[in-house]
Amino acid sequence: MRRATLNYQADGLQMKSELFLEPSAQPKPGILVFPEAYGLNKHALSRAEKLAGLGYAALACDLHGQALVVNDLGVSIGMLDGLYADPSKTRARAIGALRALAERPEVDSTRIGAIGFCFGGTMALELARAGADIKAVVGFHSGLATVAPKSDAKAIKARILVCIGGDDPFIPFAQRGDFEAEMRGGYVDWQMHVYGGTVHSFTNPSAANAKRPEAVRYNPDADRRSWLSMQQLFDECFV
Repeated sequence: MRRATLNYQADGLQMKSELFLEPSAQPKPGILVFPEAYGLNKHALSRAEKLAGLGYAALACDLHGQALVVNDLGVSIGMLDGLYADPSKTRARAIGALRALAERPEVDSTRIGAIGFCFGGTMALELARAGADIKAVVGFHSGLATVAPKSDAKAIKARILVCIGGDDPFIPFAQRGDFEAEMRGGYVDWQMHVYGGTVHSFTNPSAANAKRPEAVRYNPDADRRSWLSMQQLFDECFV
């Protein structure tokens, strides 16, 4: 497997993202992998590598600039305040990653998707809301709220899948309802999978490091099921 660091500018930051792919004579579909609030940590890198093993060119995307990883959950969430306040900054970072991936000769720029975890899922959704020409977006335990749902959903070209813990305290039931209304209003091809007995960060085996088991906890069953759902959607989009 090949691994390469991609350097690019986005939102005034110097980004350093990691591309994974198996060598091939033909360009591959590309997948952006947006990380949790912590930044470009082992979780995002391992998922990109796993996608490369499935035949994709997967870019584990920098979030904070210079591939910074912030292991303290409270500190990392605080670093996102400006992005939540101004989604155009989130979109700028996502679009920068998209351009960097699409420019690679190993990637078929007409077949690109995005996945994300926690805030990374929100980032992938904002990329779609920005009207990016991508085929699919999958958000794992991602925030669903946005600032302009009625107008932005109409710009979505991608098929959307969000995988949510039924007991996730960071994604209240009302937010799920608002997201459904947004998707329906924009006539989006969308799915929402909700996993019972599951809270936030259910895909991350290191979630216990946050020391908040009532809110942040790994769930191997939800992790496996959501990953299979992602693969099914990608099989439909990247035939």
